[in-house]
Amino acid sequence: MSVFTRWISGLAGWCKNRLRSSKVSSIRFIITWSFSVFIVLVLTIMVMLLHDKFSQAAERSAELTTRQIVDQVSYSLEDYVRSMSHLYRAIEEHMLRDGTWEGDQVDKQLDTLLSSREDIISITLLDEQGHLLKNRPSARLKPSAHVTQQGWFQSALRVPDHLSFSLPHIQNMYDGPYKWVVSMSKGITVRQDGQDRQVILLVDINFKQMDELSRRVSLGQRGYVYIIDESAGNIVYHPQQQLMYMGLKRENIEQALVATGSYEDESEGQKRLNTVKSVANIGWKIVGVAYLDEMLTTRQEVNGYLIRVLIVVLVLAIIVSLILSSSLTRPIRRMERKMKAVERGDFSVELPIEGPLEVERLSRRFNLMVNKIRALMNEIIHEQEQKRRYELEALQAQINPHFLYNTLNSVVRMVGMSRNEEVVTMITSLSRLFRISLSQGKTIITVREELEHAHHYLTIQQMRFKHKFRFNMEADEEILECLTLKLVLQPLIENAIVHGIEYDMDEGQIEIRVYQEETNLVLRIMDNGVGMTEEQVASLLNGNVIVKSGAGSGVAVRNVHDRIQLYYGDAYGLEFASELEEGTTVWIRIPIQYKRELREGER
Repeated sequence: MSVFTRWISGLAGWCKNRLRSSKVSSIRFIITWSFSVFIVLVLTIMVMLLHDKFSQAAERSAELTTRQIVDQVSYSLEDYVRSMSHLYRAIEEHMLRDGTWEGDQVDKQLDTLLSSREDIISITLLDEQGHLLKNRPSARLKPSAHVTQQGWFQSALRVPDHLSFSLPHIQNMYDGPYKWVVSMSKGITVRQDGQDRQVILLVDINFKQMDELSRRVSLGQRGYVYIIDESAGNIVYHPQQQLMYMGLKRENIEQALVATGSYEDESEGQKRLNTVKSVANIGWKIVGVAYLDEMLTTRQEVNGYLIRVLIVVLVLAIIVSLILSSSLTRPIRRMERKMKAVERGDFSVELPIEGPLEVERLSRRFNLMVNKIRALMNEIIHEQEQKRRYELEALQAQINPHFLYNTLNSVVRMVGMSRNEEVVTMITSLSRLFRISLSQGKTIITVREELEHAHHYLTIQQMRFKHKFRFNMEADEEILECLTLKLVLQPLIENAIVHGIEYDMDEGQIEIRVYQEETNLVLRIMDNGVGMTEEQVASLLNGNVIVKSGAGSGVAVRNVHDRIQLYYGDAYGLEFASELEEGTTVWIRIPIQYKRELREGER
C-alpha cells in the first residue's frame, strides 16, 4: 500500500510540474485536466481491483452454464428413456396378456400404438431359440439376421425380467430400409397351456429422437455433447461419429468413464473443459465439451466492457468538468474582457456582482477601482479645461497691451504732426475698438462684431500710414451671426500692414472675406504686400519668428493660432500661402457655431 501511495504522490507531482511548465495554464484547463486525471486514476484502480473478480465470475458462470446444459441433456434423455420404458410396459401388457399374443384385438392395439408413435420402428416377439412368434408391422424375418447373436438378445437371456437398452445400431432383421435404432429387450416368462415359456420382447426405437436431443445442445461456438456406455466404454452418440469410426478424431473415454463432475484435458493442442453426467437407469454417461479459449473470450469481453465503461465515464467526466470549469471561470473571463475595455480607455464598464464569493469580492473592488479612476479622469479633465481657459485669457491679455502699444505710438506721432482731426477720428475709432474688445468680458463674439472691430482697426491704420493701402470686407448676411473667438483678425491685419505693405512702394490692398466651407467657418485675409519665403511662413507658427520690423514682432500671429487650437482643438487654426512680391493669404478655420450653440461656460 505504501508503494501505491508513493506512486500516486509521484504522479501528482509530475502533473503539477507539467502544468507549471505548460503554456496552457488557464483555470478552466487546469480544472478540466485535473478532474479528468483524477477520474481516470480512480476508475483505473477500480478496474484493476474488479477485473480479476469479474473474470473469475465470468469463468465460473461459463462453467456453471456448461454443467446446467449437460444436466438438462441428461434430464431430457432420462425423461425420454423413462417414457420409452412406460411404453414398453404398455406393449408388454397388451401383447402378452393371459399368455397369448394371437388375435385381432392384440393386432389392432399394437397397430394403433405404432401409428401414434413415429419413434417406434418395430415390435417383435421371439422365443428363446430366436424363432419369430409375432411382429408388427408384419414382415418376414431374414435368415441372415442371426438374431441369437445380437447383443440385445443375449442381454435379455442373461438377465431375465430386466429391460436392457442396446447401443445404436442398424436394424437389419427385416427386408426394407435400414434405420439407426436403439433396441429395448427383456426376457419374459409367460404361462401358456399350463406351462412356463421363455419369450423375448424386442422394441426398436428410432435413434433420431436421441440424436436430436443431443444436437440441439450448444456449448459455445465449437463445444458439443457426446454419450458413452458406462459398461464397455463404447460411444453411444457423437456429433462427429463418422470421424470417430474413421479414426480421425478421438476422445479421452478412459478418463470420462472414471470422472465425476468436471475435468480439463487437451485435444489437438487446445485445452478443453469436460463435464460428465450419468444417465440413470440406462448405464450411459453424457460428456459436455467446452473449449477454454472461448471462456477466455468471455474474459476478453469483460475487459472490453470495462474499457468501454472507462471511456464513457471519462467522456462524461470531461463534459461535467467542462461545464463546471466554465461556470467557475465565466465571471473571471467577463472580468478579463472588462479589464481589456479599461485598457482601451473605456471607463464606463461595470461588472455584475455575481459568481463565487471570491469573484464577487473581486468584482466589487474592480468596480470601486474603475469608479475612482473615472472620478480622477473627470477631475483631470476639469483641471485641464480650467488650465486652457486661464491660458486663453492670458493670451488675450498678451494681445491687448501689444496692440495698445502700437496704436498709441501712432497717435503720439500724429499729435506731434498737429493732425488734430485725424487724431479725433483715430481716438474715436480706438474707443469703439476697445469697447468691442472688452465685450463685457466675453471671449466669443459674433462675426459682425469681429468685422466691426477689424474695420475700426483698419481705419486707425489707414490714418497712421497716410492712406498707403485700401481695404475691403465681404460676408454673407447669415454668416454675420456666427460666432468666433475675439480678436483673431486684428493681429493678422497688423502683420499684413507692418510686414507686407509698409515697405512696398505700391499702394497696398487688403481684402477680408468671411464664408462657410462645409462645417467650418473661414475668415480669409489677403494682401498684395512683399510676401514671404516658405521658411518665413513656417517660422510664424513654430515659434521661431524670423520676420521682424521696428513696428511689430509677429508674436500676435502665433498667439492667434494657439488660442484657436486651445479652444477648438488641433484640427483648427491658421493656414498661410505667400509668394515674394505677390502677397500673402491667411485662412482662419474654426467650426461654425451660432449663438444658440454657444457654450454656457463661455458666455
